[in-house]
Amino acid sequence: MFSTIGYAICIPFAALLRLFYNLTGSYGVSLILFTLVIKLILLPFQMKSKKSMVRMSRMSGKMQEIQKKYANNQMKMQEEMQKFYQEEGFSPMSGCLWSFLPLPILMALYYIIRDPIVYFMNFGGKEAGLEVVEAARQLIEGAGIQIQASTGYEQIAIANIINSQFPDFIAENPGWISVDYHFLGIDLIQTPWSAIGGLSGGIKWGLIGLILIPIISGAFSFLLSKVSMSQSGQAANGSTKMMMWMMPLMSVYIAFIVPAALGVYWAAQSAFSIIQEVILGRFYTKKLQAEEDARQEAIQADRQKRVEEARIQQERQRQQAAQKKTLKEKRQEAQAAKAAKAKKAGSSTTEAGRVGDRPYARGRSYRADRYDDQ
Repeated sequence: MFSTIGYAICIPFAALLRLFYNLTGSYGVSLILFTLVIKLILLPFQMKSKKSMVRMSRMSGKMQEIQKKYANNQMKMQEEMQKFYQEEGFSPMSGCLWSFLPLPILMALYYIIRDPIVYFMNFGGKEAGLEVVEAARQLIEGAGIQIQASTGYEQIAIANIINSQFPDFIAENPGWISVDYHFLGIDLIQTPWSAIGGLSGGIKWGLIGLILIPIISGAFSFLLSKVSMSQSGQAANGSTKMMMWMMPLMSVYIAFIVPAALGVYWAAQSAFSIIQEVILGRFYTKKLQAEEDARQEAIQADRQKRVEEARIQQERQRQQAAQKKTLKEKRQEAQAAKAAKAKKAGSSTTEAGRVGDRPYARGRSYRADRYDDQ
């Protein structure tokens, strides 16, 4: 099952590499164009990854503040960091996951280069390709030719022998492609490590070129690490320095022990990645800065709006208070006027109608001697 899945993954990449080889006739140029197209296909994912990394570098100051504040309380630190990520709408893993996408492609390309008859030529399925490999092996061994190949690279040796000595077999198998693995005078199917032993027979450009491929691959990988680190704003501490050197050294080591074609892909991939990092880094730095400026303007506008609303509310409350005061004064004035009116009405009784302190004590029927006879 896993073999079938691996074959299905390799076939589209093999078809793309075969297309470029048929167009250019150069295996090295085909690898470079293949790398460029793969970078373009992965660009949307890598743009998302780069945006997350740039955003993370811009938030590193706040993250460090949280780490310092809760250095002695790891649980609280994690809670605050998670809260900070939620507030910012950011996932720290989003920038890392997409960086692993090139690895399956690298493995697929390795099998395409290592087993060209099954994958690169594609005779209609893995079983059909293996049948062609077996038929070619029997033909070569029947002719008394010994197949000399490193472990795992038998198909390369078989393809080279068939291309040079058995044109009839090629004619009998229409899907066969006579691949020229040379690029700039370098045999890309050879491993750079084998070139070191060959130097004892004399210094030749083909051998020097093989040795230079892993070195160039490592140099581009190191430069990529430097560019990525400078744009991320990370401090050059012990762990980051180790990471900066680990990947280049790993690329040099791997490129020395695999066919040089894979080293060409790795070098091209690193070179294109450097250009991509620079362009995307500048783009997202400006974009996120513009978003931050717009966000601050929105916050400032909202703050001013709240201040203006508070001022209007205070003015409304002041007017209402003034209005209440005016109504109170009016009621007081009305009460005072009413009291004055009542007082005025009470004081209208004349002295002729008063007996002592009682007004209206006398009237028309009043007689002073009314009760004198009793």
